[in-house]
Amino acid sequence: MARTYHAAVRALFPLTTFGCLAFATTVLAQTTQATPPPPPPSTLRAPTPDDIRRGEYGRYRANNDLRHYVLDVRVDPEAKTIAGTSAVRFAMLEDDTRIQLELYANYRIEAIALDATPLKYIRTGNTLLIDFPQALRKGRTYTVSVKYAGSPQEQGRFGGLAFRKDPAGRHWINTANEGEGSSVWWPSKDQWRDEPDEGIDIRVAVPNGLMDVSNGMFVGKTDLGDGYTRWDWRVHYPINSYNVSLNIGEYVHFGERLGDLPLDYYVLPGSLEKAKVQFAQAKPMIEAFQKYVGPYPFPKDGYKLIEVPYSGMEHQSAVTYGNRFANGYLERDWTGVGISTKFDFIIIHESAHEWFGNAVSAADVSDMWIQEGWTTYLECVYVEALFGKDDAFKYTNAYKSKIGNKEPVITQRGIHRSPTQDMYFKGALFLHTLRGIVDDDTRWWQLVRDTYNTFKYRNIMTEDLIRFFNQQLKQDLTPVFNQYLRRAELPRLELTFDTTAGTVAYRWNAPEPGFAMPIKVGTPAHWRIVRPTTDWQVMPNPDGAAFTAATDLAYIEVVVLDANGRPVK
Repeated sequence: MARTYHAAVRALFPLTTFGCLAFATTVLAQTTQATPPPPPPSTLRAPTPDDIRRGEYGRYRANNDLRHYVLDVRVDPEAKTIAGTSAVRFAMLEDDTRIQLELYANYRIEAIALDATPLKYIRTGNTLLIDFPQALRKGRTYTVSVKYAGSPQEQGRFGGLAFRKDPAGRHWINTANEGEGSSVWWPSKDQWRDEPDEGIDIRVAVPNGLMDVSNGMFVGKTDLGDGYTRWDWRVHYPINSYNVSLNIGEYVHFGERLGDLPLDYYVLPGSLEKAKVQFAQAKPMIEAFQKYVGPYPFPKDGYKLIEVPYSGMEHQSAVTYGNRFANGYLERDWTGVGISTKFDFIIIHESAHEWFGNAVSAADVSDMWIQEGWTTYLECVYVEALFGKDDAFKYTNAYKSKIGNKEPVITQRGIHRSPTQDMYFKGALFLHTLRGIVDDDTRWWQLVRDTYNTFKYRNIMTEDLIRFFNQQLKQDLTPVFNQYLRRAELPRLELTFDTTAGTVAYRWNAPEPGFAMPIKVGTPAHWRIVRPTTDWQVMPNPDGAAFTAATDLAYIEVVVLDANGRPVK
């Protein structure tokens, strides 16, 4: 983008000398290379019945409010099965005779009961509609128990519930199912809007010699006398159902403390020495996020890093890690500018989700940028805290190369459909752009802290953030949010230079009605803030060919037009 802009300005100022530009060499693909994978399906495609059933927050979800789960399961590594009971406690918000839960269709249901009363139910795909013989009353609390069993079917990026072996041939079983949903392995209210206010108790029986590490505080273990030991964990806070996790293996443990906060690490025996070196990044990371964002949100449950056979996942208070005990992302320079290799991407990114994703959560998958965009931005916050502002801006702007700008970041509500990868990178650069709009770092960091403290332990939508930012900044940023998140294309700053008059005309070309975002223009030594609208405005241009826009402070496109309104090549 910068090269296109400067080339256009050079055409308008032919007597100006520009420094040499280094262009990357394009390497042609060899015919022996594998055919690249097809692009992911469009988020704008028509929904399937399963998309709608899982995505809509209909009557039988909205009529109740989750209070607590007790999940008690037995995992058989040899048979590759799971069996147990999920006890769901909820309060009725309306009188009704039915509620909706979810459990994948490959599991058999052995019984469903309200206390001791057996209940009838209907299964449609993975949806479970539970009927009551008499209406449950608004304001009263009930517990429904679902007893189930079956063989998990590995699916999705990380397997859902996967039975694997560690490098020494020992059983190694893990869950990771954000996309597939919690019902890929346990009966639950599998959606994003409602979390259990009082958390969950997780009880996992595994063969003696194995250990289960799950979310929350370790309560204790019990030898069941039949060759199995039950491991008990308690989560004291609301939790996304997909964040509930099992990690079963022959783990070894070590730990440290950050004040009163326990930091516990579980790895395979052969990884212990490497982990002691690599996991030293956890403490300064938490300190950085506590300084810039707010206190660690789950102090009663502690913080854990757990080794797994996949790259990693933000399981609440039980962050899973598989980044090869090396800096970067799977030993790659993730952003390509020499900064990613200074830290372990998975430790930083997945742990940052404790603040945004786990504590502050999107209420619908459509608004997943609240989880991923904010967390990607927190990577940049970490870089700024440890390596300085220059590195942070360099790291942040390097994400531009990963953005497609083909479809909106926010997808249609009521359909369970993950947005495009732009939710990560465009989401982060949008927040970086908001920082540029605020143009006051003291005020910006206070706004970040206030956002976290206001929405902690809540499930929110983009509209909630818009209202909050508008109130805090006392200006209407709704068109700015909408342009970046609900429109695919970037706002385009259009410029036309009049070298005779010594002026530059400028405007925004953006489809969002009312879009009028301030932007810094001029030269880095003498920025001026202008407030373009979609109508042309003209200003003096004492900078001549040096005139530029601060594209490192705002994620925008800059296009130079000639006097006839055509792009200058």
